[in-house]
Amino acid sequence: MARVYALIDGNSFYCSCERVFDAKLAKRPVLVLSNNDGCAIARTSEVKALGIKMGDPYFKIRSLCARERVAVFSSNYTLYGDMSRRLNRIYQGWAREIEVYSIDESFLYIAGLVDRDRVGYAKDLRSTVKRWTGIPTCVGIGPTKTLAKLANHTAKKNADLGGVCDFTDPKTRERHLAETAIDNVWGIGRASTAKLLTLDIRTVGDLLEADPKRIRMAMTVVGERIIHELKGVSCLPLDAVPAQRKGLAVTRSFSTAVTGEAKMLEALAAYATRAAEKLRHHGVAAVQGHVFMHSNKHNGDRPIYSSKPLALLEATADTHVLIDAAVHAGKRAWRQGYRYAKAGIVLTDLVSADRIQKSFFQTLDRDERARLMEAIDAVNARFGRGSLFSAAAGIKREWSTKFEMRSPRYTTRWNELPVANA
Repeated sequence: MARVYALIDGNSFYCSCERVFDAKLAKRPVLVLSNNDGCAIARTSEVKALGIKMGDPYFKIRSLCARERVAVFSSNYTLYGDMSRRLNRIYQGWAREIEVYSIDESFLYIAGLVDRDRVGYAKDLRSTVKRWTGIPTCVGIGPTKTLAKLANHTAKKNADLGGVCDFTDPKTRERHLAETAIDNVWGIGRASTAKLLTLDIRTVGDLLEADPKRIRMAMTVVGERIIHELKGVSCLPLDAVPAQRKGLAVTRSFSTAVTGEAKMLEALAAYATRAAEKLRHHGVAAVQGHVFMHSNKHNGDRPIYSSKPLALLEATADTHVLIDAAVHAGKRAWRQGYRYAKAGIVLTDLVSADRIQKSFFQTLDRDERARLMEAIDAVNARFGRGSLFSAAAGIKREWSTKFEMRSPRYTTRWNELPVANA
């Protein structure tokens, strides 16, 4: 059976999520900002037409946004994550297997399901997603994942394709790839693009016609694999079961500079709490890690970067164990007299939670602690994250990341549900 992949993604996904719950935004340009309302990370086509680029600092474009009536939002990852889960539940009914590639992109393995009218299949899928969630999408289809991703890019760039592009047809593929810049190919980054440009290879068509030996010299085996994928030979199987995480981090920039040790330790405790939740969600435990804190090197503050390892007796996903370790490491890392802009906890060497090498010196009742963590997770799952938390993580959290323009978390908070008035 020939391999056939589809890549479906949400158009300006974060902005589309905002539009789903506010009909007044349908005709307005929409912009979503990064943590602490720092810079642009999602833009509708109307915002792009204003010349606002990805990563533009908000303070530089604030007046332009006000003048052009741009609807500006703080990032609302709780909402975006829940909408992503809803999309993937739909995809599961339309494909043999799926691979969640990112929050707004998923690969679907559709071989044998749509041997004939693949474009019709994709249009029906787009229509269903739009009707059930309100999110507009584009679909790219190809015999390899690389070609499916390029087909998706082509569908976005060509309005006449109606949001769907099928690269299983060699003629369609050849026509579009001859005009597609090489930096749009999945796996070809800035360094590889620069190397290929020196070889006068500017488009995917040029790449396919080039001597494979020259490509391998410029890009090693990665380039060879990409060439095979572009020619329709699949080298990247669908990763339906995500690989186990090797590391995990929770890092945040502060809304205002932290100058007191107590606030810093609160922040590290809060980050350790979130890190432990993530560990348990993924069924893993951390063997080692470290905390760090640093100043802002761009605003004239005295530079400092301080980091200390966590002291863990054995691999753990216990919130209170990680809080204790993070706070002790934070005390050792703290240096008075600096204005800290960011801090975090980084966990490495993760192992499966059912394969923990137990320490002879550990005095905690592991079974009792596991039941406690399960109870905390159950309460927070039912009543919302943060319903139960350690006092060490702070109550007011004045250092917390700034989200001054965040929309309600419509789908996950009872008190933020949208209200319809009749």
